[in-house]
Amino acid sequence: MHTSHHDPKTGAGPETTGATLHWVSKYDIVAGLMGLGANRPNSRMIVEMAGISAGDKVLDVGCGTGSLTLTAQRYAGASGSVHGIDASPEMIEIARRKANRGGSQAAFEVGLIEKIAYPDATFDVVISRLVIHHLPDDLKRLGLAEMYRVLKPGGLLFLADFDPPENPILARIATTLVGHGMMQSNMRGIPPMLAQAGFVEVAYGPTRSLLLAFTSGKRPTA
Repeated sequence: MHTSHHDPKTGAGPETTGATLHWVSKYDIVAGLMGLGANRPNSRMIVEMAGISAGDKVLDVGCGTGSLTLTAQRYAGASGSVHGIDASPEMIEIARRKANRGGSQAAFEVGLIEKIAYPDATFDVVISRLVIHHLPDDLKRLGLAEMYRVLKPGGLLFLADFDPPENPILARIATTLVGHGMMQSNMRGIPPMLAQAGFVEVAYGPTRSLLLAFTSGKRPTA
């Protein structure tokens, strides 16, 4: 992990103890190879598992160059709104270009998971893909508390991230594909954190992706 501090001259992001990715020139190439692009199967899978539908107000935390956010906007439709935040100004710049090029109304802002700049109870759904593994545990807890805060009562948080396969052969293949560091992520440890943050109906399980698992939870209605 490293700390990034916002500097208008260099374009560095706001200060955070989580990792901030600035390698935009390679990010979309890697994402494309992994099938994570806008409206690609992985993005559609996550949006559908999160139950995003017409009229929803959605926040994508750690949106990168906006592929998942743009897919979510397609599902939320003209009656909904989707916002993406990321600590990297470079990523946000690319995301805005994609939105403009595709005529999407998705909105993108530089922002931190531990200090989400939206009022309480703003969103129906909060999603986040491949972000949690970048965060130390104390920042995970702060981020979960913030995502809880901005969800409406009854709103859903849906996280997807790397999870090492239990099968040793599959684990070795996964490590070869994404690197040893990525496979240190452990989504099995996230559900207790969600419960501690106040989420209910907490769930954990596989996705259709070999490399990703999900964790979800809802803000109580009362």
